[in-house]
Amino acid sequence: MSPSIAERWEQVQERIARAARRAGRDPATIQVVAVTKTVPPERIVEAYACGLRIFGENRVEEAEEKIPQVQALLGSEAAIQWHMVGHLQRRKARRALRLFEVIHSVDSVPLAEKLSRLAAEEGRPVKILLECNVSGEASKYGFLLDRWEEDAAQREAFFQAVACILEQPGLQVLGLMTMAPIAPDPEAVRPVFRRLRALRDALASRFPQAPWAHLSMGMTDDFEVAIEEGATMVRLGRAIFGERPS
Repeated sequence: MSPSIAERWEQVQERIARAARRAGRDPATIQVVAVTKTVPPERIVEAYACGLRIFGENRVEEAEEKIPQVQALLGSEAAIQWHMVGHLQRRKARRALRLFEVIHSVDSVPLAEKLSRLAAEEGRPVKILLECNVSGEASKYGFLLDRWEEDAAQREAFFQAVACILEQPGLQVLGLMTMAPIAPDPEAVRPVFRRLRALRDALASRFPQAPWAHLSMGMTDDFEVAIEEGATMVRLGRAIFGERPS
């Protein structure tokens, strides 16, 4: 028999604690976003019963169908948070704003401007992370920052974009997010996480008015390395729910 969600979650917590200790960090400072892509509502409720409180969806359409079902099963008093962790198109921004507490994947100034306008219309602030492509993979979304340390033009273009985003009313920029390449050895992607942390530190120096508290990085195959490099949010799907159906 495959492990239950409770068993998987216990193992994940132990692995997080060990990785945090190796880095001299408090495991309590690391948030787990349980990624529920293709996971049915009943299993999300099971994960909630195990103590998970933050859940992430990749697609607005799936979230629109699933979130009300989960809420109905849990009841209106359930303290559950939903995060958007997948690519967000501008035309779906309003729908996302009504579903998610945090959007991890803001990857352009126009998207930030759209969210700012919607925040004013909805009368509430929007918490966001800036998605950064620090690996240079063409298949990845995000601000292209594969050479930000040595390429002054790339770095300054991003800093100008950040300055514009920070001026947008109604937006709360919490930090950065990245998607690391898929690699058989998690050590191979350590430089990606290290580069994002260094970028966050540079932004904190350049723009101290924003908190830059969070680094959303690390998934099932590499989250321990991400934690060692400073991740404050790890996005875990298979580690909690098992393999997705093909």
